[in-house]
Amino acid sequence: MRIIECVPNFSEGRNQAVIDAIAAAIPPELLLDRTSDPDHHRSVLTFAGSAGAVASAALEAVRTAVERIDIATHCGVHPRVGAADVVPLVPIEDITLEECADIARELGQCIWEELQLPVILYEAAARRTECVRLESVRKLVPQGLVPDIGEGRHPTAGICVVGARKFLVAWNINLRTPDLRIAREIAAAIRASSGGLPAVKALGLPLESRGQVQVSINLVDFDVTPLHMVFRKVEAMAHARKVEIAGSELIGLIPQAALTASEGYDLKWENLRHESVLENRLRKRIADA
Repeated sequence: MRIIECVPNFSEGRNQAVIDAIAAAIPPELLLDRTSDPDHHRSVLTFAGSAGAVASAALEAVRTAVERIDIATHCGVHPRVGAADVVPLVPIEDITLEECADIARELGQCIWEELQLPVILYEAAARRTECVRLESVRKLVPQGLVPDIGEGRHPTAGICVVGARKFLVAWNINLRTPDLRIAREIAAAIRASSGGLPAVKALGLPLESRGQVQVSINLVDFDVTPLHMVFRKVEAMAHARKVEIAGSELIGLIPQAALTASEGYDLKWENLRHESVLENRLRKRIADA
């Protein structure tokens, strides 16, 4: 079966009733994982299945977010442009990235037509070069970037970024210090756009609930730069500043290949478990069906 994955990020990480409502919009046989963070004020859901089922579930989850989240009152440390902030589709089995991009464009059109939520297309689905990178979209939206689909901004839900991309590993390395300057210095040093490690995106963010700071990372190609290479660079820079690593935290799921590439290295995982591996979760779902 042709399988795609969707990993939407919603601008709500504190109100459990709202998070539950969004998750409930996704059929339970598709839902693989859900992660929320109150400091980021953000929730990430992971679900997978056939293209039609996943696109339909994504639309319903976005619909619930539009109904339940007011982005004008939102405050969190993670950058965002809308209630349903970003909705990426990822090819998993027997489907190409280009096909996922076509599905993403169709999904974006449905989001506008049914919800009046304007859409910007990014990554493989992008129609404009300035919108390929998500971080560029987030910088341009406050400057008045025109949507690809629809017009203006939704009064409470803002704008939705929809696209198709390869699998990425979203993870955080938490530092045992409240000094945000240190996290930002390390993030700037490791991210590719600053001349750091290839395929790495990173931000330095505060974690007020823990009295710590965090290097928040998207590793967009673990074949190019494996997890342990990123971790060792962060650890070395933290130690040079006399700061300890509190632990690293996985957001969503991780493919087995990413773990295998860093086998034998202690990444000080706080939450990695058997069910965190994408293939294990998919096998379990098939076995339970």
